[in-house]
Amino acid sequence: MDFKKLMYAKEYDFLRTHPRLGERIILMGVGGSYAYGTNNENSDIDFRGVTLNLPSDLLGLTEFEQYEDGGTDTVIYAFNKIVKLLLDCNPNTIELLGLDEDQYLIKTSLGQELLDHKSLFLSKRVAKSFGGYASAQLRRLQNAIARDSMAQQEREQHIYSSVKNALEDFQRKNEMFDKGNIRIYIDESQNPELETEIFIDADYKHLPLRDYENMLGVMNSVIRDYDKIGKRNKKKDDNHLNKHAMHLVRLFMMAIDILEKGEIRTHRTDDLELLKSIRRGDFQKADGTYEKEFYDLLSDYEKRLEVATAKTTLPDNPDMEKVEQFVEYVNRKAIEGDFGERY
Repeated sequence: MDFKKLMYAKEYDFLRTHPRLGERIILMGVGGSYAYGTNNENSDIDFRGVTLNLPSDLLGLTEFEQYEDGGTDTVIYAFNKIVKLLLDCNPNTIELLGLDEDQYLIKTSLGQELLDHKSLFLSKRVAKSFGGYASAQLRRLQNAIARDSMAQQEREQHIYSSVKNALEDFQRKNEMFDKGNIRIYIDESQNPELETEIFIDADYKHLPLRDYENMLGVMNSVIRDYDKIGKRNKKKDDNHLNKHAMHLVRLFMMAIDILEKGEIRTHRTDDLELLKSIRRGDFQKADGTYEKEFYDLLSDYEKRLEVATAKTTLPDNPDMEKVEQFVEYVNRKAIEGDFGERY
């Protein structure tokens, strides 16, 4: 598909007419399945990019993080916003820095400088970031399978494990939980429709309500994800499951590349046979569960990620002094109206 031609179609006029986009866009490329090379006939077209902040964002009172166009699945991040996401090795944004050359649709000299400085954003944080996304994909996969194949008591145990993992992950990321404790557990239910149920005991003092709400929201989101499908459209849902399974493996692949080689390889050219076979459902059984070989594959990638994390030469955290220098350099250009030559 000719994406460069497509972006000049009428539905993409906002790329040229919106005051925050146009010549301020320094980098834009394809995203999603077309970026990974795992696309099929049903794949959506996604564009992802970076635009310079306005002088009023940097010196005045305006604020801007990203522009989204739902009709075309396009997201253009403000430069300052994407820098913050890149510093955390956010998978959805760092992949923009690892496309093949022909997958970039817009690139200016400043966009090229961002690509040239991508090593600034690579650190051991990638293990936690990509690993967290992979864990979320695995939970979705397990929850969907459990909905169909487990008795209520087993399902509740499964939900409990997922909620517990989500809570622990949230607490690791938020080190303010020193004002009490929370305990979740399974006990006999008083609801006649349930045999067992998850309960919670919480004991906090002087904990900000918003922090408490955020913590409960993390646990509730797991339960909502688990319950929301109800009756399944099996063919449609199996396609989604296999897509989740494929992305789970792809996240491991990309994280290992970054940790072992310091490379961001978004287009998985050498891995497409395996990834596409997962997406086709080659590892899925007739009952919707997955073959042992798939879980063996996951186990192998988990071990490889652990080894790569232990052996990587990447720093624990980015060099913030160098990052600040680069961000200041780009933002000075933005204020001066020097958007760089477009290639």
